[in-house]
Amino acid sequence: MKLKDVASGLNTGRKGLLKLFKLVEGRSVDVVLITYKDRLTRFGFEYIEEFFSTVGVKIEVVFGEEPKDDAQELVEDLISIITSFAGKIYGMRSHKKTLLVQGVKKLIGELSGEDSEVKG
Repeated sequence: MKLKDVASGLNTGRKGLLKLFKLVEGRSVDVVLITYKDRLTRFGFEYIEEFFSTVGVKIEVVFGEEPKDDAQELVEDLISIITSFAGKIYGMRSHKKTLLVQGVKKLIGELSGEDSEVKG
């Protein structure tokens, strides 16, 4: 069975994610195969992994993560959080949200001494 969500890893109300929890809870699957950890959830992967293991379900990650330094990981987390809150404030398709996120990325880049373009 293949489940697919086209949504942020921060969004906890994704239909595919909720269906996956029902399948795991009902012991309908033994292994959950995901491409990257952050495709399942941006934060709290370990909690989900622990819950799944209590019902005998294993999560297998196909592609590992590229090594990141602490600063890059912090920047990515901050941008993810701001994107999530901006989406709630302005609406997910809002031009204002896009401008806010771009402005924060530029500011973080300037503060960290990098180019104004920050990955994430």
